[in-house]
Amino acid sequence: MTDLRTNVDQLNQMILEGKILEAFEKFYSEDVVMQDNDYPARVGKDVCRQFEEAFVNGLTEFRGARIVNTIISDDLAVTEWWMDYTHKDFGTRNYTQLAVQRWKNGKITEEKFYYNN
Repeated sequence: MTDLRTNVDQLNQMILEGKILEAFEKFYSEDVVMQDNDYPARVGKDVCRQFEEAFVNGLTEFRGARIVNTIISDDLAVTEWWMDYTHKDFGTRNYTQLAVQRWKNGKITEEKFYYNN
């Protein structure tokens, strides 16, 4: 079985290449729970997929993303991202966020994003 570091590195590389939706299909479990800060959690892959598709389809300009740091521990991965983009709903965004992921059997079961609004 592939180790967690390999999965996280593959996931992050796909995101950097703009393959966000492909990465979502490959690495997220059917019962995944995703949440941004203290906003309501999104439960289930179908609900989360709709949110991811709306995000990707709403991008009007993508200027860059960079991985600042990654921490791996047991079934937990934390990636610190810097992102710079313009989105039709959120406007111009340039910020750092933490993506905290809980993994099980090679899939993400929980992911929470922490960032300043």
